[in-house]
Amino acid sequence: MTTANAGRRRPAAVLGTRALNRATLARHLLLDRSPMPPLDAVAHLCGLQAQEPQEPFTGLWSRLRAFDPVAFSGLLTGRRVVRTHLMRRTVHLVTAGDALAWRSRHDAMLRGRVLGTYRRELAGVDLDALAAAGRAVLADGAPRSMTELVRAVADRWPGRAPRALGEMLVAALVPMAQLPPRGVWRTRAGVRNVPLAAWLGREPDPPDPDGTDRAGRELVRRYLAAFGPAASADLRAWCGLAGLPAAVAALRGELVSFRDERGRELLDLPDAPRPDPDTPAPVRFLPAFDNALLGYHDRSRIVDDAHRGLSVAGARVVLVDGRVAATWDVASGTVTVTPLDGRGWPGAERDAVAEEGRALASFLSDGDSDRVEIAGTPR
Repeated sequence: MTTANAGRRRPAAVLGTRALNRATLARHLLLDRSPMPPLDAVAHLCGLQAQEPQEPFTGLWSRLRAFDPVAFSGLLTGRRVVRTHLMRRTVHLVTAGDALAWRSRHDAMLRGRVLGTYRRELAGVDLDALAAAGRAVLADGAPRSMTELVRAVADRWPGRAPRALGEMLVAALVPMAQLPPRGVWRTRAGVRNVPLAAWLGREPDPPDPDGTDRAGRELVRRYLAAFGPAASADLRAWCGLAGLPAAVAALRGELVSFRDERGRELLDLPDAPRPDPDTPAPVRFLPAFDNALLGYHDRSRIVDDAHRGLSVAGARVVLVDGRVAATWDVASGTVTVTPLDGRGWPGAERDAVAEEGRALASFLSDGDSDRVEIAGTPR
């Protein structure tokens, strides 16, 4: 190597959209159904977005072999997974360990996001006093709805919008668990909140006193394992945290770097799977708000820009050849698939969509139905 070239870095390899797509599918357990136990899958996926309580069951069915929704419900009632506000101020279903390890790192973001929504309504409210009042009410151990909690503290802040006080309490100031039966398979139940510490037996891990941000570094590693290769903007879009550049910088020495076709830097773990772009991708049905879409700022690896809004509108989507190609819904035991833009598929792909749709209908109906319709045609 000449002196002029010494110390120069090689240009980062470019990963095309299809390569990123296959990496995303592999990390999200969507290339092959995994034998991974459901608890391990929830940990690997960094949790499942779960504001719609029944949707995570479809997400896990699409990813795991022989998934048993009743057994998985036992993880929720057994306090091994928990429903709580976390990434992006959204209710997620995460392992108990991750809830305790990650919650404090999200505290400032959660406060900021609630304030961003209710700044005028919460102007002049002492948030520390509001948190203390909420904790005092909850100290008796009885679970409460947000309405019940606000009613118990509202006399301290007369004239304030109850919704603003309640959102700040349950989503930001007091780490909460949403108790079962909400989130249990085939069960409808309202939200009842108890402090996370009371439900899981200890307080969330405090922030690192030495400023090393071990939780932040772990979030970066775990995100890349499940979502990489990804840009820093993708990481922020997933978790909502603005304060992770230092954690990324601290990990630079153990990461590899790529570029996408738009020139963005993508970071990844060196030994993480990056399958051949020509790897076949099976049809998969994803639930509403699946993080395979929402976990990125640039979602072009899995959905066309023209249909990006589906991921935030709560549409359930169908992946064909790894990309969003249709929406789906279910009613009276029949899964209905609507191709995007009215486009159909060649015979083999249509057959694959129908086969997976029948399997989904059977899962959702406990084996009572395998009916599927595609573009209005019964199959």
